[in-house]
Amino acid sequence: MISASKEKIQELREKSGVSVMACKKALEDAGGDLEKAFSLLKEVGATLALKKEGRETKTGIIQSYVHGGKIGVLVELKCETDFVARNPEFQNFAKEIAMQIAATAPENISGLLGEMYIKNSSQTVADYLNEMIGKFGEKIEISNFARLEL
Repeated sequence: MISASKEKIQELREKSGVSVMACKKALEDAGGDLEKAFSLLKEVGATLALKKEGRETKTGIIQSYVHGGKIGVLVELKCETDFVARNPEFQNFAKEIAMQIAATAPENISGLLGEMYIKNSSQTVADYLNEMIGKFGEKIEISNFARLEL
């Protein structure tokens, strides 16, 4: 097993937002290759999402976004704990999803999840959601949204 350098661990942590230990393990499993380690972490995030699927989301936030006074979006994002709901990164995630809805006008949640994420065309909104689930370690779901346009 190849030991991961502190610099590579730090770089992967900044890129992925997951724990130092998870980054170290991914780098060791990837033989020190940053891109491969990042891919492994994305796979772990998707696996975590499946494991957490049966959990109940009891709290969350409602995020609004208005674009140019002509398009308005409300999105309800649910999570398991208030600790995550109050996290600035979770709140930013909600804003990003609201902006996605404003830009693409999906018809429903499954349509939204299947769309390419506007800020990173190499992943879908579902991939982005799984990334956040992996980062926070609890179930997160987009439970409702409304979009209005003049």
